[in-house]
Amino acid sequence: MQSISRTTVYTDDPQSANLFTPINNSPLIKFFIGNLPINRPNLDPLLRGLEVGMAHGYWLFGPFTLLGPLRLTANRPADFLQLQVAAALVATIVLVLVCTLALSLYATVGPDDDTNFGGEGWSRFAGGWLIGGVGGAIFAAFLFLISPLLQTLILGLFPG
Repeated sequence: MQSISRTTVYTDDPQSANLFTPINNSPLIKFFIGNLPINRPNLDPLLRGLEVGMAHGYWLFGPFTLLGPLRLTANRPADFLQLQVAAALVATIVLVLVCTLALSLYATVGPDDDTNFGGEGWSRFAGGWLIGGVGGAIFAAFLFLISPLLQTLILGLFPG
């Protein structure tokens, strides 16, 4: 039986049994993944959590706005938009709180992983996640409320 080589370079040999492709092994993709906040070297876990939480709070607001139970339908007035956005904001903040609780629970069980965070680092990450997630959701709601063009574009693409 032939042993499988564990090369780190993409080869055209289909029998080498590696998972590298020209896409996921390209220098551009490696640079992008290396600069994500979770992989960036010499960054405090609080700042990592803040950056990741801001992104998640920002993008989680959209599905709750468009697909939530208070979405605009044909029989609801246009001034119902503020209530719809408020409900989406509350739902996003609740989801961020649930995720923060999960991160805090993960921090207390004493993770043994290769991120070198440790329990204290994961606690700091969870704190940053909470602040960033709530801030990102509030920023997304603010942008949605002050931009009629954005409202028309988003609500026009996804009618209720």
